[in-house]
Amino acid sequence: MSSTLPSELAQSWQDAWNYAQWRISDIQARIDSTPSPRPRITRVGKVDAELLDAELAQLLKEPLTKALGLANSTLKARWEPELTLLIHLVLYKFSVWDQGASYGAKLQGLKYALPTSRTRFSSTSGLPGSTLLLHSTLTILVPYLHNRLRAHALSNAWPDAPSSDRRRKAWELLTRVESIHGLAALLNFVLFLWNGRYRTLTDRLLRLRLVSARKHFQREVSYEFMNRQMVWHAFTEFLLFLLPLINVRALRRQFMSMTSRFTLTSVMPASLRPLIGSKTPPSQEKARRGKYWMLSEDQCAICAENASTNFADPAGALSSLTVIPPYAAIDAAGSPSYSDPDQAPQFPVQTPYMTSCGHVYCYYCLTERMMRTADERSGVGPKGMQWECLRCGEGVNSADRVEAQVEGPNYLSGVDDEDGDDSMSRMSFEFGSEDADTEFTGMSGSVGSYTDNESGMSSD
Repeated sequence: MSSTLPSELAQSWQDAWNYAQWRISDIQARIDSTPSPRPRITRVGKVDAELLDAELAQLLKEPLTKALGLANSTLKARWEPELTLLIHLVLYKFSVWDQGASYGAKLQGLKYALPTSRTRFSSTSGLPGSTLLLHSTLTILVPYLHNRLRAHALSNAWPDAPSSDRRRKAWELLTRVESIHGLAALLNFVLFLWNGRYRTLTDRLLRLRLVSARKHFQREVSYEFMNRQMVWHAFTEFLLFLLPLINVRALRRQFMSMTSRFTLTSVMPASLRPLIGSKTPPSQEKARRGKYWMLSEDQCAICAENASTNFADPAGALSSLTVIPPYAAIDAAGSPSYSDPDQAPQFPVQTPYMTSCGHVYCYYCLTERMMRTADERSGVGPKGMQWECLRCGEGVNSADRVEAQVEGPNYLSGVDDEDGDDSMSRMSFEFGSEDADTEFTGMSGSVGSYTDNESGMSSD
């Protein structure tokens, strides 16, 4: 009995092996007879291929049109359609005719295919040559002829011709054909979104389909570039929102003042300063001098600064380049020349106002400088709210009107003063604004300084 058991096991194993071989061969035959599934082509890939072709043609066209414009401006307007036609023909020859797919379709992994070949003449790519010739004619040559015909009709006023004129009838026929073509293209695009077969109306007429260039096609989408662009756009929008809120001048002024304080002698102890050759500062500071400290008191230093501005230099149009000395005039050569001190001042003070530092300026000049300095915070003092005097360099926090007495019975008016008092009557001046924080009083005619609403500090 022991001898019969191994023979039975060997027979059962052999039967199982034979049955497995038969099943494997049957499955393999079924697989060979079953057609392989076609790779699924997405609609967005076909649309992207068309957009890529248009972008490539535009990239090649732009430098050529610029070159024509530099050579002759009339050539660009006259031969631009022919240049576009040449670019499209060259691209079609080296892409669709030679390789069976446009450059945009190749980037998407697609190629053109026909169900059957109906002609003996074939192109380099293997597609029927007559089909590609008709395809190139409908996609390149017909749009060129349409653009030329439309431009010619508009330049010769075909739409404005009488209704019985042949030009008017030709224009109406052209517009009717355009409308029919637009409606047919719309219907074709709707069908393309439905089944995804034919992208354009020309492809549907010629039965040209975009299929996968590889047997196993897998669409890979990388969102790295898109994420980078979104982050960059968000960052730029944040900067465009933030930069107008930053007072760059105030920050630069504060930074310069902070850095000017920290010097080598300021951080070293007083006992070590003589070792590096630093002298002890004198007990009395030297009086500060402004840019126009030499200008006569009967002239406005602001008017002199405005007159000395070099408007020919855009970079320095707002900065004073030269200082006009007292009673100096500008000759034809542009250099200052001194004149007779007895003559009338070149920059007389109009409506004099005296600043808190004791210098006199024109009312309009002074208020304009003080208001601009307070708005821009580009002056001196707390938060740069005070305007720097051009004569002494101190901060101006207020100004009062200068009132002078004039001698003589017949001054300006020509009427005798019966009481014998020849002084001018005082004029009250009031100026106020709800929007500005500048304080003006009509009783004394004084010009107050700006008040910082945020800190509640006033320089008065």
